[in-house]
Amino acid sequence: MIGIYFSGTGNTKYCVEKLVKLLDVSAQSFPLEHTQMIQILEEHDIIVLGYPTQFSNAPIIVRDFIKNHSSLWNGKKVFCVNTMGLFSGDGTGCTARILRKCGATILGGLQIKMPDSVCDSKLLKKTPEENREIVRQADQKIEAAARQIKQGNYPQDGLSFFSHLKGLFGQRLWFYGKTAGYTDKLKISEKCVGCGLCVSLCPTKNLSLRDGKATAEDRCTMCYRCISRCPQKAITLLGDEVIEQCRFEKYGSGE
Repeated sequence: MIGIYFSGTGNTKYCVEKLVKLLDVSAQSFPLEHTQMIQILEEHDIIVLGYPTQFSNAPIIVRDFIKNHSSLWNGKKVFCVNTMGLFSGDGTGCTARILRKCGATILGGLQIKMPDSVCDSKLLKKTPEENREIVRQADQKIEAAARQIKQGNYPQDGLSFFSHLKGLFGQRLWFYGKTAGYTDKLKISEKCVGCGLCVSLCPTKNLSLRDGKATAEDRCTMCYRCISRCPQKAITLLGDEVIEQCRFEKYGSGE
């Protein structure tokens, strides 16, 4: 067994690593963009695949990876995990449907509410204590799921036809344009000092330095890594200013 995750601000990384260790203390978890990911996938048959949902859809980088390496998934057994700030519907189903077409067997799904990771919108903002409570409840859900799986009964969150309808009509149809492909809406203000941190963090190599300033192209997958880590709070996507720089460590470490 291995864990594979795509994680912008640490929420999904934490959930996948915790679940995998509860199921097999010797198992490891790796980021999707790991340089040896294809070899890692080839060597394992049982996979816990985790990612955050964006408007009730899986990130385009995750969907692209599955489709572009479709033969790797043939015969694999996959348990899908998705994290969400508010609503998911069929967040696990978004990749499960693609994976089945690639020949994978879907063992089940787990949908976990975690603290908001959208740094430039007030919509989901909560107090630190409220977010710590969300993490505590997530821990309980992951632990319960691990006990259930060890008994041979896999959770099926987000995989039913009813869940599919909830995800489709709850958000995905209304915001399809935001998640259908990579976005070119990343904004970098004059606050940028050209430190290059965002360039090193970007999983799609969407950012580069030109004339001492960060510049964005059209491959943003909405992970919010650069926005959550920019020392100058110079980068935004959905909003026009950074409301809060969101990192899992703020809520999961008891600070």
